[in-house]
Amino acid sequence: MAKLMPEPADWILSARQQWHWRGQARPPFAAPPGPGQTSVWDFPRPPCLAPDVRDVVVCWGGVEVARTRRAVRVLETGHPPSFYLPWDDVNRQLLQPAAGNSFCEWKGPAQYWTLVCGGRELPGVAWSYPQPLAGAEALADCVAFYPAQLDCRVDGAAVSAQPGGFYGGWITPELAGPFKGEPGSEHW
Repeated sequence: MAKLMPEPADWILSARQQWHWRGQARPPFAAPPGPGQTSVWDFPRPPCLAPDVRDVVVCWGGVEVARTRRAVRVLETGHPPSFYLPWDDVNRQLLQPAAGNSFCEWKGPAQYWTLVCGGRELPGVAWSYPQPLAGAEALADCVAFYPAQLDCRVDGAAVSAQPGGFYGGWITPELAGPFKGEPGSEHW
């Protein structure tokens, strides 16, 4: 069972207050969603954790790393969702702890993972929150993958990576942006 972080410190609460866009209204630069699309600017802040029963697959060089119908999508204002896959549905033998760490004011301290297979390595391609903050408990036993160097699919649809390299959102056809991480989005 994962241990939860204590109540947020003042600096975390302060960081949470820095967000101007919180999903209550779309900014004027938001693209209108087309038929069957959702605007990422309608996603809330704090983020919503939403179960997703679609077939989510992560492959690397023809090797299936993970497959699930029990993903948790994190829906955050301005971001394409990050898909968190239960560790039970991931080939853990392919993952080793990676250097580095980060802290999300909504989810807590992140741990990073490197994919290793057949003498190849893909450093820091995944992350998890083994001790999430309150509200993110559903992520405690899950891992998420940066899709840029992987073949990630949701119900067969290929995923594109969120721009910028830092964020791990999965862009799928049902989303309208623009997305945090694009040039000029530093102050969103």
